[in-house]
Amino acid sequence: MTNMRALIGGSGSPRLVEVPVPTAGPGQVRIKMAAAGVNLFDLAVAAGTLADYGVARRLDSYGLGFDVAGTVDQVGDGTAFRVGEEVIGLVARLELPVKAQAEYVVVDASAVARAPRGRTAVEAATIPLNALTAWQALDRAGVGPGRTLLVTGAAGAVGGYLVELAALRGARVAAIAGAGDEELVRGLGAEWFVPRGDDVASSVRALVPGGVDAVVDTAVLGLAALDAVRDGGAFVALSAGVAPVGLRGIDVATVFFRADAAQLAEVVRLVEGGRLTLRVADTYPLDKAADAHARLAAGGLRGRLVLVP
Repeated sequence: MTNMRALIGGSGSPRLVEVPVPTAGPGQVRIKMAAAGVNLFDLAVAAGTLADYGVARRLDSYGLGFDVAGTVDQVGDGTAFRVGEEVIGLVARLELPVKAQAEYVVVDASAVARAPRGRTAVEAATIPLNALTAWQALDRAGVGPGRTLLVTGAAGAVGGYLVELAALRGARVAAIAGAGDEELVRGLGAEWFVPRGDDVASSVRALVPGGVDAVVDTAVLGLAALDAVRDGGAFVALSAGVAPVGLRGIDVATVFFRADAAQLAEVVRLVEGGRLTLRVADTYPLDKAADAHARLAAGGLRGRLVLVP
């Protein structure tokens, strides 16, 4: 095979094109894609708005897809992986012409980990971007034993991982989500629940006097969520250009995902131990990616959409 199908974006919707099959270079592996996650960030890439936020140059097209699960079918020099291994990986660079939503993808070995045993490739493809974003946001927020954390958008793909991982770290979690999601987020480990639409600061402070130690704001509530944080606490945003001013000595930061094989391997171990929940909403073939994007944009999903070859 010399050519393959791949999804690209940048002009408003995903397009399926035929491109040459890539070759793994030193320190890289080529993965035959079995499943690739669809994330909200893919919608921005497909729409061509990355340059508007200053996170990528304005190009004619961009490769689509960050999460991949599949089988190693070629290895470059200096890699420890072997052909035939089932793996997951994160393609973190934004400007690559072809990324994870393709029949084959080349990934740096430093962004790849063994796939979780006992899980399907579709399930495994929901892990990399969302779990690593949550892991790294919790690190930046200083979340640990006894700390209090507010998660906005707690029923979402990243929010669910935030709740579970924070609880596993020994933190006490307050979760904001839709009224119908209370059972879900409490099952993920939230101690307190605040229905979306409430006066955030007043509701949270009634549960946690003085305010929470930190918030990770996946729902982009901004100042409303900041007001629920104690003086000198931490606020982590996950989207470009939306972080509020750090009032009252609050440490405000924006966290973007990065590839980290060691962290990814730790997440895999938690999944294998039954300590993290993998949620799949539905699957679509590559040639129906536009349908997947439309469904994700409509909102209300409780789980990840996944593309298959």
